[in-house]
Amino acid sequence: MHRKDDLLHALQAYAESDFYPFHMPGHKRNTALLPDALPYPLDITEIDGFDNLHAPEGILKELNNRLAVLYKSVASFALVNGSTVGILAGMRAAAAPESTVLVARNVHRSVCNALELLRLKPVWLSPKVDSETGIAGGIAESDVRRALKEHPEVRLVVLTSPTYDGVISDVASIVKAAHEKNVPVLLDEAHGAHLQFCGLSAFSGVSNKADIVIQSLHKTLPALTQCAVAHIGGELISPAEFARQVSVFETSSPSYVLLASIAACVRLLETRGEELFAAYNARLERFSESCKQLKVLSVPGKGNCPANFPDQTVFDPGKLPILTANSDIDGAALAERLRKEFHIEPEMTAISYTLLMTSVCDTDEGFLRLETALRAIDSTLSKRETPFCFSTLPLPRQVLTPAEAAARPKTALPFEKALGKTAAEAVWCYPPGTPLIMPGEEITDDLSDAVKAAKAHGLSVQSASGSLPLLQVCN
Repeated sequence: MHRKDDLLHALQAYAESDFYPFHMPGHKRNTALLPDALPYPLDITEIDGFDNLHAPEGILKELNNRLAVLYKSVASFALVNGSTVGILAGMRAAAAPESTVLVARNVHRSVCNALELLRLKPVWLSPKVDSETGIAGGIAESDVRRALKEHPEVRLVVLTSPTYDGVISDVASIVKAAHEKNVPVLLDEAHGAHLQFCGLSAFSGVSNKADIVIQSLHKTLPALTQCAVAHIGGELISPAEFARQVSVFETSSPSYVLLASIAACVRLLETRGEELFAAYNARLERFSESCKQLKVLSVPGKGNCPANFPDQTVFDPGKLPILTANSDIDGAALAERLRKEFHIEPEMTAISYTLLMTSVCDTDEGFLRLETALRAIDSTLSKRETPFCFSTLPLPRQVLTPAEAAARPKTALPFEKALGKTAAEAVWCYPPGTPLIMPGEEITDDLSDAVKAAKAHGLSVQSASGSLPLLQVCN
């Protein structure tokens, strides 16, 4: 007998019943015809008894309520289009079209798209970059306060914490600074859905009453890709208005397989979260101890390597940037060796590190393989005589807003002929997708140099149109 609020079991029971599907999806759960590797029997639409994600009254409303209790939010919303849909909906709910927003420069590309779609005027905040590793620090409270004073027209603050690399900003102080001005805060916490359970809840957005907090369950918790959740954590945004905006941006045909994955993730955290995270933290501690044997490679916060990046409150211990800045290889070369020699697939490569992501689902065997691989590779490396030196990329001059630039006629030019012109599209290294330049900004030698350096070290540099090495510029 399944619980009335257990969506996965409800789907399984329905799949085993004799109801015939004269409704979508078109596969009709016909596993005699279709391969059995995909969960066709669980893939349904909003039929009787399974509620409506955009007007929940039954089992999906109960799922949202359980998320709110679990995370201690004012209200929570299960999302099936990833954090992207939550960010788009949240920015529209919090900032009127053509208003000014204070935005951390290391935001995800979805924030950049929202700026264009909603015709918002960005005021950028750049995190300082650690000169030895190239890893960006957090956003400083002092910078937020200064920007809010200089731009009293700001209607929303948007920042990312933890970052892709695991750096957590002083969210509590930033929220306090914004709320003193009656300005809401949208926190992209896509990489922080686990903070509540691994001893870092004091640094989470919901704990610090950030008004909108967006999390990707699939990044750091056991959930299928695209499973996400949005929380209303403060008092400046109406849950009803956020729900209305979600219905604008999110699919009207949500996947029940994804919703069941969210429900299963919630159930696991409710019933076994404390036990599982205790074991996970123990694995991370053992990994940290093993890092003391490394002579050339290092991992921030692990072994003898401090995690002292600029403007940082704390470093997520589950993120493992394996630093190569002091070695004779770069991040891409380390990733290739991990992949070819040890069958370990990294998350991302940067010039001076390779990023590995861990979660509560990693095993002792997995960590042991990683420890063995790092020690073996480390023993073959030499220290670099002159380490890389990194600096913050200067913000380009903003000539037009992103929306104004997108509306202009465009021409595709090679980088060398585009210098001094106004970009009509964004350029980023992907992952993680933080912008090197935004539409409406002046193209400079700094951008050209950054793109050349990234490509020289094997990084994937992309533009919104995908036309690189040509770049769309405004006529």
